[in-house]
Amino acid sequence: MNSTRRDWFVMQAAAALGPVINVRDHGAAGDGSRLDSTAIQHAIDAAARQGGGTVYVPAGRYRCGTLRLASHLTLWIEAGAVLRMSERDEDFEPPETLPYPPNADRATSRFRHALLYGEGLEHVTIRGEGRIDCGPKRSGGPKPISLKRCRDVGILGITSENASSYNISMLGCERVVIDGVTILNGYSDGIDPDCCRSVRIANCFVESVDDAIVLKASPALGEVAHTEHVTVTNCVLRTASIHLKCGTESRGDFRNITFSNCTLIGGMGGRHGNPGVALYTVDGGTLQGVAVSNITMQNVGVPLALRLGARGRGQPTPVPGRLEDIALSNIVAVGAKRPSPFCGIPEALIRNVTATSIRIQVSRTAAGPAALEDVPEKAAEYPDPTMFGELPASGMYFRHAVGITLRDIHLEGAEGDTRPALTADDVDELRLLALRVPSYRLHNVRRAEVLDFSGRAHLRITGKDTREVVLRPAGAGRPEEYLYRGSEVPTGEVACRP
Repeated sequence: MNSTRRDWFVMQAAAALGPVINVRDHGAAGDGSRLDSTAIQHAIDAAARQGGGTVYVPAGRYRCGTLRLASHLTLWIEAGAVLRMSERDEDFEPPETLPYPPNADRATSRFRHALLYGEGLEHVTIRGEGRIDCGPKRSGGPKPISLKRCRDVGILGITSENASSYNISMLGCERVVIDGVTILNGYSDGIDPDCCRSVRIANCFVESVDDAIVLKASPALGEVAHTEHVTVTNCVLRTASIHLKCGTESRGDFRNITFSNCTLIGGMGGRHGNPGVALYTVDGGTLQGVAVSNITMQNVGVPLALRLGARGRGQPTPVPGRLEDIALSNIVAVGAKRPSPFCGIPEALIRNVTATSIRIQVSRTAAGPAALEDVPEKAAEYPDPTMFGELPASGMYFRHAVGITLRDIHLEGAEGDTRPALTADDVDELRLLALRVPSYRLHNVRRAEVLDFSGRAHLRITGKDTREVVLRPAGAGRPEEYLYRGSEVPTGEVACRP
């Protein structure tokens, strides 16, 4: 189909979304050299004056500074159309000065320094098969797409490449759909919903040096706000940092979050441990009701990382929040570099985590001794799964938690790694079923039950605070041959029962 005929079909489709305004009719050249932002802004303003419509960007290369979007607007970037960020900073709006301390970094809290910017809008859509090209890397942005306090947002089909700042940055937005978006060669985050509600992210490819998809609940609105009712599904993510993340900014709450059917690809680097899935709350917020399922990972640094801490950004006095009600299922990680930590702090326990059908293969051995007693707390530090140093487990490590259920867990360490595959330290209400591990250790656990205990795995039970551990053997073997019980464990607190 030639370009003229294709444009006709696209214009007909756009017309279904309201009156169509072609940016060429307002003087946009699309030749890659002249600055077209004034002409395109005139087209956007014309649509706004008539109550909304579609601003159509046909094939061409449009050199632009900041474009201010409008309500009831669709910006249709056609296949072959490129919005190319101007190389001149003066063509962009400067970052705003906020009337309150945002207690967040510049990229998280400032929104006006952007190519496509909207604030306080409703029913705004950016769609098409065209591209946003941010050009050479430069410090401090601008952001390709920056939306603040907007409702009924759609970002569909477009490609963003070479962004120096967050590619799709949203603060305080509601009812958002991001579908079929491609992000290439991002130097910063891919997609960042911050204090947003009712967000659907699907069918995206994100390639970034920093976090791929990261949910935040920062104080950047000048008030405590929450991120809730979010689904991320059917995405392929490749990053040197974190693939799927809640936090680190966690002054508000995270509630009702689903990550599903995603492929995660590491190997680009080891920023912040390069986790596959990271669930963090360290600034007083509650992280509750998160389901992670049907995830495959290849060569990530750390497959899973849960951290409840007390950094306290935005709090007058750091006070830990809560991390609870987490379901992990059908996860496969091959070629991981480090074990997965699930760590609370003594005064704030991770609660109610269920992990089912997890297979993790770790390819790296510990660089040095990993004594259980030497793992630091670091409650006030930025969360990072490498912050504890070498962990006393090769696959999964649990500390300061209550209500942990593990079922059908297969952990495989690197050849020559002598650490237990799984270690639980200071865990209450622990339930283990059908573990496929060479060895595991329970230290100071209470009200624990090991089902199908057998010689398939060596179990080490230690700690003077161990209480009420029940082993339920499988078959007619002699399970005591595979059990080590430390002399400090109180008499009668470990029992084998049918």
